[in-house]
Amino acid sequence: MKAYPRLWPWLLLAACAHPVHAGDFHWPEGRKAAVSLAYDDALDSQLDNAIPALDRHGFKGSFYLTLAAETVRTRIAEWRAAAANGHELGNHSLFHQCSGKGPGREWVQPQQDLDTVSVAQMHAQVALANTMLHAIDGGGERTFTVPCGDRFASDGSYLDAVAPLFVGIKSAVGGVVDDMAALDPLAVPVIAPDGMSGAEMIALVEQAGRSGGMVNFTFHGIGGDHLAVTREAHEELLAYLAAHRDVYWTATFLEQMRWVHAQRAPAQLPRP
Repeated sequence: MKAYPRLWPWLLLAACAHPVHAGDFHWPEGRKAAVSLAYDDALDSQLDNAIPALDRHGFKGSFYLTLAAETVRTRIAEWRAAAANGHELGNHSLFHQCSGKGPGREWVQPQQDLDTVSVAQMHAQVALANTMLHAIDGGGERTFTVPCGDRFASDGSYLDAVAPLFVGIKSAVGGVVDDMAALDPLAVPVIAPDGMSGAEMIALVEQAGRSGGMVNFTFHGIGGDHLAVTREAHEELLAYLAAHRDVYWTATFLEQMRWVHAQRAPAQLPRP
């Protein structure tokens, strides 16, 4: 299946770009750091609690939809409205394929087990998810969050196969990105703030500010559903970011990855 043609210019820029040194990288309008607010799994509490809170503060979030989720089917008009209002709809695969190996993975159903599918099958699934997202919001460029951070199908890692479909991929569990020059846009680390307080999340934002880096929050439930943070903690973080708009660039992950690619591009592409 062909990649989306609009994504190829970003890959060409990345391939031709000069290395970025730490002192050369900067965020828009002199801000000290970037913050992305992302939400996985297409949950009811995101539509009910997260999006209204983001809208009150004038922020745009990145919502990574598992396209087979019941909430996509039953509330598709609300996801479409969120996209029309500037929120990003990202790819989280069709079926949320994760490895069933190891303790704590008893919840992985046989039909969702990444260990039983091939790289080619995952490529087809993820590409189809992009097509379905296009049908919802009409967009072309996408970012991807790897379900569970698991990249290995039955015959190897599938990330290289799907990389041409995306401007950026979140594929690692980690902390604050302190060195933007060393960031791989196809292996961006995320923080899942399950049960964190507002103060704990704000401390991570401030750490990013000290290093000039970025922090990528990947929420699930907001005041409900699974892996949840409370509405109060979420609101505390948003209020802090709203009070410090001149310090932290809070934008969709797609916007931020576009910026990263542009920072790495040469002044002009070499002539053929």
